[in-house]
Amino acid sequence: MSFWLSLIGYQAVWFAAVIGAGHGLAWPGVLGMLIYAAVQLAGARRLRTDLGLIAAGLVFGLLLDGTLGRSGLVRYAAGWPNPALAPAWILALWVTFALTFSQSLRYLQTRLWLAALLGRVGGPLAYLGAARGWQVVTFAEPTWRALLTLALGWALATPALAWLARLGRASTQPRPATRGARA
Repeated sequence: MSFWLSLIGYQAVWFAAVIGAGHGLAWPGVLGMLIYAAVQLAGARRLRTDLGLIAAGLVFGLLLDGTLGRSGLVRYAAGWPNPALAPAWILALWVTFALTFSQSLRYLQTRLWLAALLGRVGGPLAYLGAARGWQVVTFAEPTWRALLTLALGWALATPALAWLARLGRASTQPRPATRGARA
């Protein structure tokens, strides 16, 4: 998948998930993620890395958004399959976001400090956009507590995903020939 296809694809999944959730539907985001993942995995040079990123995205989504939901700091529209868990549409966004680290966000693999900064700012802004534009996320008062928790969670998750993508890339690169080895 090219840089631009990855970037545009992620944005398309984000809008499908958020607009769908705004109408009480989890499936548009899940379907968008499945299409995005299928396209990415079909052309993957490092399939194990991408599968690992999918798993990591699910774990981060379950931990961060599940904790926020259970604590009452955040309430999500279309809370399927269980309102006490992170909703399926949020998990679809996490998976899609995680897959961008082997494509459009590849440059963050070697810039973990920048990944942390972008996560700290971009994560909460995405939730604010979803809350204000489509009312699919509601924050408990005072709002700053939820935003601070999101900023901390995303500041940790974003560089972790970048690092995992780099680790997978490094582990699948060809090894240099050893001295004196014969072909």
